[in-house]
Amino acid sequence: MSLPPRAVVVHRATELTELVARHGTRQQAGFFLTSRGRDLAELDARHQAQQEALAAVSVAIPLDWRRAVAERNDLDRFVFGPEDLVIAVGQDGLVANVAKYLDGQPVIGVDPEPSRNPGVLVPHEPGAVAGLLRGFSVEERTMVAASTDDGQRLLALNEVYVGHRTHQSARYRLATPEGLEERQSSSGLLVGTGTGSTGWCRSAWQERHSPLRLPGATDPALCWFVREAWPSPATGTSYTEGLLTATDSLLITAESDLVIFGDGIESDTLSVGWGQRVEISVADIHLHLAR
Repeated sequence: MSLPPRAVVVHRATELTELVARHGTRQQAGFFLTSRGRDLAELDARHQAQQEALAAVSVAIPLDWRRAVAERNDLDRFVFGPEDLVIAVGQDGLVANVAKYLDGQPVIGVDPEPSRNPGVLVPHEPGAVAGLLRGFSVEERTMVAASTDDGQRLLALNEVYVGHRTHQSARYRLATPEGLEERQSSSGLLVGTGTGSTGWCRSAWQERHSPLRLPGATDPALCWFVREAWPSPATGTSYTEGLLTATDSLLITAESDLVIFGDGIESDTLSVGWGQRVEISVADIHLHLAR
């Protein structure tokens, strides 16, 4: 007998919850906010909005389904099953946070605060979840994969960062799909998807007035940028941006200790030592975003 589906509700602790945990009591949290010119009422309203959204989602899940709840900080330890359906309740970035741990499970993005969030990855209101659980279409969003020569692998929806753990100068040798190679010293590399082209990669793209055409969210392509490459007798700055198609790879050989993390989650990293190789390419897994 097959198991019934499992709805996994993913959310992030609210700012109010984090402040109370940090300061011990609600009163101390309120005093801290007042000293910074903020009002506890604002955080109360946002906390209440998320709680109401989570309650509405819980009610919408069929009684015969299994269910589970995971906070953002626990995602690297949570085990997703092939029959799971993920309901991400929060900001757009929460979908990116959970995407790297999935293997084709569909994600319903729910926005508890439509007035604050763009809603690109969380386009649905809490009241729409019941209908979506009965049927939805899927938009396949491209992801990026970073693989090391010792078998480590990391996925990301927005971008991967390769560089020094503290964002100091990273030393490595870069090889492009065109066969061009260069030894570089920089603040690290960003390799992003079309979804990520609205965030960190777009910032790099705009800052340097790049002529590259950034990929779209569903395009099987990536963009890459080297941050603050440093010219010296031993390092160059000739190859600092480009595009990768579905059959391309960017190769990086470490000449210092490096880390790789995805979508800004620096607590979940791959470590790369001197001489190790990293291959970055379009992932063979897509985010299945419910529409």
